[in-house]
Amino acid sequence: MIKPTFALTLGLFSLLAQAQMTPVGLWRSIDDESKQPKAEIRITQTASAGLSGVVERGLQNNPNTDPNCNLCSDDRKGKPKIGMEIIRGGQQSDGKAVWEGGKILDPENGKNYSLRLTPIDGGTKLEVRGFIGAPILGRTQTWIRVQ
Repeated sequence: MIKPTFALTLGLFSLLAQAQMTPVGLWRSIDDESKQPKAEIRITQTASAGLSGVVERGLQNNPNTDPNCNLCSDDRKGKPKIGMEIIRGGQQSDGKAVWEGGKILDPENGKNYSLRLTPIDGGTKLEVRGFIGAPILGRTQTWIRVQ
């Protein structure tokens, strides 16, 4: 016979595991070239707008990097990269641990890409795929969950 406290504990662990298989949370992006932590991005979700990802802080002190997104061509042009919304939209695919349909901005070049987010390794990492056209034409970064 399973004791009620054991069943409750098992149920809570199950809920915590499911809660982590989402892109919602604070993530550390890794620089493609240096492989060093680059920034922390907080991803939130609303029922109406989908996902939103905002750069909370930069982690690299690179004096050659412009603090503003001067290459952006939309409402973010000239705005500071810290505090900037770089992920807009995106919803979970039918019952899968994949979020698609949104856009991600690369503030270094000002370009927007179609977005696919996939939590991996029990939700401790996030595959962030930005692409133009077909998903095979793009690049994937792996972000690390901070919280």
